[in-house]
Amino acid sequence: MPSNRYGRFLPAAEADRETPDWGQLAWLSRPATTGAKQLTVIEVTLAPGGGHDFHRHPRQEEVIYVVAGQVEQWLGPEKRVLKAGDSVYIHANQVHASFNVFKADAKVLAILGPCAGEAGYELEDVSKQAPWKSLRT
Repeated sequence: MPSNRYGRFLPAAEADRETPDWGQLAWLSRPATTGAKQLTVIEVTLAPGGGHDFHRHPRQEEVIYVVAGQVEQWLGPEKRVLKAGDSVYIHANQVHASFNVFKADAKVLAILGPCAGEAGYELEDVSKQAPWKSLRT
């Protein structure tokens, strides 16, 4: 169902879903599905042992909100364990990473703005660059 002048309802069954090797993504808002210009919203499930390695979004700010479980969250070189109800705000172009080092799935909501590129989401992987490649060893 396309957006109308008011916005768009998105039933869970209609969300675009992906299954990378580290978990699951459900795209809740992005230009192609909602017509959004300012917000990209992704429900992310990190499987035990999974993670979204060190990266940055050059033109987007981000909030990661933990819905369930817990994650090892990196913001630059600082690491914290976030539990359900915790969040982190990330300035545009700042390196961060999220890992599930626990025994149960973790579910987070990633909210980025403004939309960037055709997908509404741009990312630069820095996980193989110093100092990021050696922070978790």
